[in-house]
Formats: sequence, structure tokens, C-alpha cells
Amino acid sequence: MTALRGHPGPSAALLDGAARLPQLGVISACGEEAADFLHRQLTQDIAGMALGQSGLAALCNAKGRVLADLTVIHHAGGEFFLVVAADLLPVALKLLVMYRLRAHVELDDASADWSVWGAIGAATQVACMATGHALTVPLAPADGAARALCLRRPGALVAGAPQLSVDEWEFAQVRSGVAALSAPVSGAFTPQMLNYESAGLIHFGKGCYPGQEVIARTQFRGAVKRRAYVGHVAGTARAGDNVFLSADNGEPCGLIAQAAPAPGGGTAVIASVKTAAVDGNAGIAIGSAQGPVLRDLFIPYALQKI
Repeated sequence: MTALRGHPGPSAALLDGAARLPQLGVISACGEEAADFLHRQLTQDIAGMALGQSGLAALCNAKGRVLADLTVIHHAGGEFFLVVAADLLPVALKLLVMYRLRAHVELDDASADWSVWGAIGAATQVACMATGHALTVPLAPADGAARALCLRRPGALVAGAPQLSVDEWEFAQVRSGVAALSAPVSGAFTPQMLNYESAGLIHFGKGCYPGQEVIARTQFRGAVKRRAYVGHVAGTARAGDNVFLSADNGEPCGLIAQAAPAPGGGTAVIASVKTAAVDGNAGIAIGSAQGPVLRDLFIPYALQKI
């Protein structure tokens, strides 16, 4: 963890339990060419994903902007499940169907077939021991607390785990430093603006996919001018809010990628901000130059060297 300003703020380290996540939906992709098709559309090495494996990926447009982030699960029989924000699922599914052409792959909204849960702390072990129609995906930790995404059949619970709220899950997601995007910020960032290359969402050794040339050029020419920082603001903030230098009423220096209520008050955020603004140690505010100040900035993992 790299602390950039002050202490790391409210922590998710003590969270333990499971939350049902209605804000997430599921796309199914099945067919003899499902792996090859998804490999050509997403930023992850889907073709190299063994049966039972999972990984994070991004769906980008031709300009290299992230339309949606996804958790990809290679299920039995060559079927893949893509867990994505429910408010982005229609756009993602429509785009994938448009790109399918003659590929032998069936793409469907499978949200009615699965209930998505998130587990934190010791509850991740409970989730991993579940039997029957259950799928569990390990995720990046939040303040050292283990996290996992769990797919269950509708009505099934993560038995034996304390109940968490959606807000608590979202808070832990923010503290992990891996932004989960929603409709207000779809298409607003390149992967590097979100540190996705350092969080394991980008595979630079694979072939072409929409936006690949732009993303690779940004990476290897060292042209990353914005990075994603976890922070805390004493007021309210939402995904899509602009970020400004406190001493400058001009152009924004960043954008909130994800926000969640923090325990004890205020809002935890992931803000994609110009590195020069952070390095310059100037005040950074939300909404306007006179807005609430963004504090306790840090990145909870090492950035991949370019």
C-alpha cells in the first residue's frame, strides 16, 4: 500500500459477512466458439482461462475507453458467465451480440438464473465451502480483508455468514482500489486511468480486441497522466462527480469512478486524478474548487512499471 496523503482513512479490515448484490447482473456465453469470441472482445486472456478459472476483464470501445468491467468465470461445458453492473448489462450484451456476427456463441441475460453475493473476511471461507449450484471467485482484498464474489441459484443463501449491507460491500470494493463502474462513468476512462493494468484486468500479450491499440500505446509510451486513488471525503460524493484543485476554478483535474458511504460518516471514493495534481500536494475538492476536500489518498497495490 502506498499512502500519499495522511492516514489511510476508514478501514474495511473488520468487515465479516456476506451481502446479496442486486446491483450486479450475469451474462452467459456458451457455444463451441465462446472462448475465442470473448478473447477477441475483452482485455483478458480468455482463451488461456482453464475450466473453473476466473478473472477480471474490461469491455472497451474502439477509443480504448472502458464501457464496463466484468468478472469472467469459465464454467463447466465451455460456458462462461460475465458478472457486470446491472445498469451496464444491456449495453454490454447489445455490444457483444453486435460483434458476434457468425461466431458460434449464444449470448443471454442470465441474471434471473443466478443470485450474486459478495463475501468479506472469514465469510469467504464459508462461501468457498458451499456445495451444489455455487460458484465462488476470489477478489482483491480490502484493507487486508479477503473478498470473494459468489454466484448462487435464486433463493440460496451464503449459509453461516453474518449479513452485510450493499453499502458495506461497496465500501470494501472502493477500499480495494479496483473500481466497479456504473452507468454514469461508462466510457469515461481508459484502463490505465483506473489502474486496471496493475489490478490484473489487462493482458498485454494477447491479440486484438476493441481499443487494444490505444491501450497498448498508452502503456508502452508511458503516457499515463491520470491514476486511480482511494480517498475519503467528509461530505457526499457520487460516481461521475468532477474533481477540482481547491485553488483553481478552471477545468476539472479528475473524476469520481466509484463512491460508497463510509462507516462513521462521509464517503469513500475511487477518484481518477491527474498525477501532477496529487504530486503537487495541492488541495483536491469534489464538485467544485470550493467543495468538500478529498483526503487520505492512497493506492492499495503496486503500480505496474511502464
